[in-house]
Amino acid sequence: MAKQVRKQLYEGMYILSATLSDDARQKALDKITSGITDRGGEIHKIHDQGRKKMAYEIDGKREGHYFLIYFTSPANVLNDLWRDYHLNEDLIRFVTMTADQVMEKVEFKPLPQLG
Repeated sequence: MAKQVRKQLYEGMYILSATLSDDARQKALDKITSGITDRGGEIHKIHDQGRKKMAYEIDGKREGHYFLIYFTSPANVLNDLWRDYHLNEDLIRFVTMTADQVMEKVEFKPLPQLG
C-alpha cells in the first residue's frame, strides 16, 4: 500500500522584476506554478497584486510585480522549490509561509510615508 503524503497549505509571495514584458512576466509566473505542480502540488488561487514600489531597493530595483499564490504541496518539496527560485533571475524576492485558509480577496494597506 502506498504511503499517503501529507500536503500543507502554503501562501507564497513572489516579487518579479517590474521591467519584464507582459509575456515574459507570464512565463516567469508559469515557471513558478509549474515548479509547484510538477512536484505534486496544487495551485488554489493566484492574486496578481500588480506593480508596486518596494519598501527598499533590491539589486538596484525600486519596483516589482507582486503575486500572492496559495498552493498545497508536500512539505518535503519546499527546499527544491526554493532552490529553483534562487536560480530564477526574474524573481527578485519570495517568501513562503504555511496558511490556514485560502484568502479569496487580498488588500494591502499603503506603506506609511517616511520622513
